[in-house]
Amino acid sequence: MFRIALQMLIGDKAKYIGLLSGITFTAFLVTFALAYFAGFMTSGFALISENNPVDVWVMDPAVNSTEMTINMPSSALSQVRGVKGVANAVPLSLNDVVARFPNGRFQTFQMIGVDDISLSGAPFLKAGITPKILYKPDSVIVDAGGTTDKLQTPIHEEDKWSFDGVHLDAPTRKLHFGDELLIHDKRVVIAGVSNTIPRFPPHPLIYTTYSNTKRLLPSENKLLTFIMVSAQTGVSADQLAIRIEQQTHLRARTSADFKEDTVRWFLINSEDVGDMGAMLILAMTVGFGVTGVMLYMFTYENLKQYAVLKAMGASNAMLLKMVFIQAGTSAFLGAGMGVGLCAIIGEIVSTIAFPFRLMWFTPLFGILGVLIVSLTAAMISTRPVLKLEPGIVFSGR
Repeated sequence: MFRIALQMLIGDKAKYIGLLSGITFTAFLVTFALAYFAGFMTSGFALISENNPVDVWVMDPAVNSTEMTINMPSSALSQVRGVKGVANAVPLSLNDVVARFPNGRFQTFQMIGVDDISLSGAPFLKAGITPKILYKPDSVIVDAGGTTDKLQTPIHEEDKWSFDGVHLDAPTRKLHFGDELLIHDKRVVIAGVSNTIPRFPPHPLIYTTYSNTKRLLPSENKLLTFIMVSAQTGVSADQLAIRIEQQTHLRARTSADFKEDTVRWFLINSEDVGDMGAMLILAMTVGFGVTGVMLYMFTYENLKQYAVLKAMGASNAMLLKMVFIQAGTSAFLGAGMGVGLCAIIGEIVSTIAFPFRLMWFTPLFGILGVLIVSLTAAMISTRPVLKLEPGIVFSGR
């Protein structure tokens, strides 16, 4: 009977392809929506991911994420360095600045000031180029930070720093080595363009040294946002974080804990998360609806074949097993194809900085969702099968 059930499933090619396509579409839609959501959430803690060697992040006690921060006095760095178990502690500064382009256009950047000596926190650059380019006077590294067309400068020299006003309509190109910007009427020179993890929310970035940050923001009394700590050998990050909090009364979190804090902060405070959640629910509802309806229709349209089998002596239990075998087989094949298609599309869109991240749970939820809906639809469609009369074979319906 199981072989007959599979033959019934693939016997009508058009119905089978339609059913498989519907389930594949559902699995793809649900998995892609989850990967899109995961991509945005993991982009929220991109700053932490870019600094994997850091064991403990130290910050103001009121800070709960990398998105909403407040700076600390510089004395906090000395306090942390004096804690037993700290191998190394370096400063990291985050500040929003407005930079003016040569054609007069201005753009808000997040300026990241990294440690002058170790350059910890500086981004990776193209092969052959190191963050040491920041040692050049007035040098900065720029990054799109998940944005598009924000790092544009005029092509023609006559449109740069002109005396006749702004040239906002001038043709532009992407920033590259040697271009200049103004920050608080102070010149900075583009020493490199990085391609780091896109931010959420997207915003362009400027990397420079901590000392250059002081030059560009002289009116800021406090520039220290985070202290990135490396633990000594034999000291766990959890133990060190507790020790730092007890001795300095600052907030200290391991990298893993700080990532969780940041995701939790976005889930609670970000309006974009609500929009993405609504999109995710809509995608799952549409996809599950398509799968359920198509499976029900497939079973309903095969009632005559089930009636023939019942007339030949097949029991209700046997017919139910056949229905569930058909639903399960279709669900497994469609879910696998949908997840595979999602992975392929994800590889393509990831090249254009699309917030896509196929984490371990995304295909799992996609497959489980399709299986649950498929089996639920199969259970609903068993009602007409159980009430089926063998005489329907001769009724002509």
